[in-house]
Order: sequence, then C-alpha cells, then structure tokens
Amino acid sequence: MKNLKTLLLIAVFTLGVGGVANAQKFGHIDFEKLVAEMPATKALKTDMEKLGKTYQDEIVGMEKKLEATRKKYIAESKTQTKATNDKRAQELQQEGLKLEQARRIAYQDMQKKQADELQPIIEKAQKAIEDVAAAKGITYVFDASVGKGLLVKKGEDLYNAVKAKLGF
Repeated sequence: MKNLKTLLLIAVFTLGVGGVANAQKFGHIDFEKLVAEMPATKALKTDMEKLGKTYQDEIVGMEKKLEATRKKYIAESKTQTKATNDKRAQELQQEGLKLEQARRIAYQDMQKKQADELQPIIEKAQKAIEDVAAAKGITYVFDASVGKGLLVKKGEDLYNAVKAKLGF
C-alpha cells in the first residue's frame, strides 16, 4: 500500500510537472497586412504597375495598327481581286492571333515576375515572425488574415514586433 501511494504520488507529480512544462504560448499576426505594408512589397507593386503600363501601351499600339490595317483593307476591298482580299483576310487573322498571343504572354510574364519577386518578401516576413516568436517564447503563431477567422485573440499580437524587426 505504501508503494502504491508512492507510485501514485510520483505519477501525479510527473503529470503535474509535465503539464506545466507543456504550457504553450500563442500569438497571432495579420500576415497579409504585414506583407502588404513591407517596403519591398510596395516597390514591387510600383514596378508591376509600370510593367503593366508598358505592356498595355504595346498592346494598344498593336490594336490600333491592326484596326487601321483592317479599315484600309475594307476600303480597298472593292478594287482588289478575290485572291488579294482572301490573302488580306488571312493576314488580319494572323495579326489578330499575334495580338492575342502578346496579351497572353504579357499576362503570364507579369504573373511570373510577381510570384518570383514576392516569394523572397514572404520568406523574409516568415523568418521575422519565427525570430520574434522564438524570442518571446511563443510556440504557435496564427495568421489573423486568413478569412479573419480568429474569433478569440488571447494570444500575443506580434504585428508591431515583427514590423520593428523588419525595420519599417
């Protein structure tokens, strides 16, 4: 019986200490807001707007040229042979396809550029969050921006600390 009490006492003590050792600290941060406010993200946005404007100007120029050619061909169609008109129709169709391809390439290029340049920004933000969480002894950090799904925010908000760590 004495051994049973001793074992029970050891078990309670072990579980009690284990429970204290497993106490977890939680934090949260609006990751979307953090990344959006980073200077590198703002610079990327400006670069993307400039690139988009460049592509848009090129495509509008192509559209105007195609439209001018189309109008010219329509105006001249009555004085041309059927073979010439058929050739011109094919030429207009090819130019239309080139225009669509230019739009598609511009869109893909912009998406790739944004993804490539955004990745290091995201990694830098994640690293800063990890560093701040480790310094504060926080075990879990929840993203408060995902659907604004945090219903109870009892953990520590790391936004300002991470923002300071990133230097903005």
